[in-house]
Amino acid sequence: NKFAKLEEGFKKLEAATDCKSLLKKYLAKSVFDQLKGKKTSLGATLLDVIQSGVENLDSGVGVYAPDAEAYTLFAPLFDPIIEDYHKGFKQTDKHPNKDFGDVNQFVNVDPDGKFVISTRVRCGRSMEGYPFNPCLTEAQYKEMESEVSSTLSNLEGELKGTYYPLTGMTKDVQQKLIDDHFLFKEGDRFLQAANACRYWPTGRGIYHNDNKTFLVWCNEEDHLRIISMQMGGDLGQVYRRLVSAVNEIEKRVPFSHHDRLGFLTFCPTNLGTTVRASVHIKLPKLAANREKLEEVAGKYSLQVRGTRGEHTEAEGGVYDISNKRRMGLTEFQAVKETQDGILELIKIEKEMQ
Repeated sequence: NKFAKLEEGFKKLEAATDCKSLLKKYLAKSVFDQLKGKKTSLGATLLDVIQSGVENLDSGVGVYAPDAEAYTLFAPLFDPIIEDYHKGFKQTDKHPNKDFGDVNQFVNVDPDGKFVISTRVRCGRSMEGYPFNPCLTEAQYKEMESEVSSTLSNLEGELKGTYYPLTGMTKDVQQKLIDDHFLFKEGDRFLQAANACRYWPTGRGIYHNDNKTFLVWCNEEDHLRIISMQMGGDLGQVYRRLVSAVNEIEKRVPFSHHDRLGFLTFCPTNLGTTVRASVHIKLPKLAANREKLEEVAGKYSLQVRGTRGEHTEAEGGVYDISNKRRMGLTEFQAVKETQDGILELIKIEKEMQ
């Protein structure tokens, strides 16, 4: 019984005094009572929203959207969480319309190749008319995969490439994709608890172009993760490739978009532009002064992570540095924050003796 499970989950959350998730912070009894009987037209309930955070009390956020409508229907819970996470995006704010801006304003941030090892820009998209992971049927996974793979097979020029379904993937292809750091694994426990990994590996796959500088993940955490990347520091080239790819795909696949929240994805941390522009960068002098590094990064709203992403160490002094803000600014502004911040970090690194 979903109701019993929901009540039980809420009690567990209430009793968890050391839980620091945003779910715990904002799911007051009054909000719970207001939302517990609601259901989206695709059948998603409050239980689908909170189940991951209830099962993993160490979550940072603790909620996922089972479908696009959930953001509206369960707004009394999502809105304050979104405001808290995307600092400064208030409940009265509206995310600006998509604007990739003047793509020629982006440059190679490290023309001498001394600091930046690689550059990557990615965004997430959801296909209109389909729920998100926890509410997808096996048939829908297959249907979406065939729509995505046939759309991608029409791409031309630099974006032309091959789609590799996870289903029936040979060990050789799998190994090749792992070696290129392209292959994603089945979801972590947070995604598992959100029911985001059902029917795995049905409907999941990876597309990449012949140069291995452009890839699309199909039905990993989001319907589509569109990624442009290459070695070195040419952010301009990476960004222009991403923009042309997104524009091409959008001509053929309608995306879920919300007037106030921007592009809709499974996790509320990824709304708005959904854009993350990052570099792997070696800054030995700044690395020795982590406080200074964090201070400069903070000035440009950049996030400093270890080499392999969140909660990892900087291997050989290599950091992953990216824009933090996804909402309340345009795509152009988000990537510009990364560019300005990285240029400044490199300038300081050069000046340090």
